[in-house]
Amino acid sequence: MAVEPLKVACIGMGWWSDVLADAIQRSGKLKIVACYTRSEEKRKAFAKKYGCEAATSYDEILNERSITAVINTTPNNVHLETTRAAAEAGKHVFLDKPIANTIADGRAITEVCREAGVVLALGYQRRKESHFRWVRQRIDDGVFGKLVNAEANISRDRLSKIDLSSWRYTAEGMPGGVMLQIGIHYTDVLEYLMGPIKAVSGRFAQLVLPGDNPDVASLVLEHENGALSTLNASYASASEYYVMNIYGKEASAYYDLHQGLRFLKRGTDRSDPVPCAKNDTIVEELEEFADAVRGKGKPEMGGEAATTSLAVLRAGIKSAREGRRVEVAEILAGKDT
Repeated sequence: MAVEPLKVACIGMGWWSDVLADAIQRSGKLKIVACYTRSEEKRKAFAKKYGCEAATSYDEILNERSITAVINTTPNNVHLETTRAAAEAGKHVFLDKPIANTIADGRAITEVCREAGVVLALGYQRRKESHFRWVRQRIDDGVFGKLVNAEANISRDRLSKIDLSSWRYTAEGMPGGVMLQIGIHYTDVLEYLMGPIKAVSGRFAQLVLPGDNPDVASLVLEHENGALSTLNASYASASEYYVMNIYGKEASAYYDLHQGLRFLKRGTDRSDPVPCAKNDTIVEELEEFADAVRGKGKPEMGGEAATTSLAVLRAGIKSAREGRRVEVAEILAGKDT
């Protein structure tokens, strides 16, 4: 017997809300039935595009019993307010990363969902990419041996696309600039592959984009297993480019956006290509959320993991500001001022 799609409402009508809505339409497990944002023009346009109702208020969505979950892409600084309202109304929440701008808000979001008994899932789709799953499986199988080092770069060109009226490009709305906005994807992948991060050293710069926020950032990450990783993130590059190289005592893997994944074992003198079929990671994370709502498993990234992920970035921001190495535990202890 076919299962009825999970009825969801989308709140916060920005460019990423459309990315998620497009993924929902590719999936048969969810269905958008309503949307809301404060801009009447934006919510009507979204409703027309995705064939749903344009609610006149957030309360209208919260009071609609047929809506099971909320897809939340509102600004970071209102994640707690919007998620708390959804949880108290008994709605499950899929929340785009980062969980919040502060650790206090991240913990509060996690707690309100736990107390209400609703599922909270965070959008960290990069870790689901098939090449990273391939690497992780070989790490688990012991093929890499002791992990020693990794290097990553996530860069995009935003020079002609920046909108200074958007909260995504302001220091208040997105503390840490490019590193919190896109770098967090690769700090997450580095943690997923190399293990928990215990300390961060960071440097930030504003070189090309206007406004008040860093467009270039670099982190040195110390993992609990002793390995070191480096991550560079940029909004000032000439094009979109991603790199993730993982080095182990017995093997190494090299991922490049344009050339795919390659693998090298100790004792060989060349790397070999690894065929990895492209997977629809955003559909996967949304369907994982829908399954969790129905009691089938748990989201890979819940509130606690997402709060720790935020703490890594907050440690990098504090390190850049104070010119010193900062432990993640210090941030989680509330010393983030």
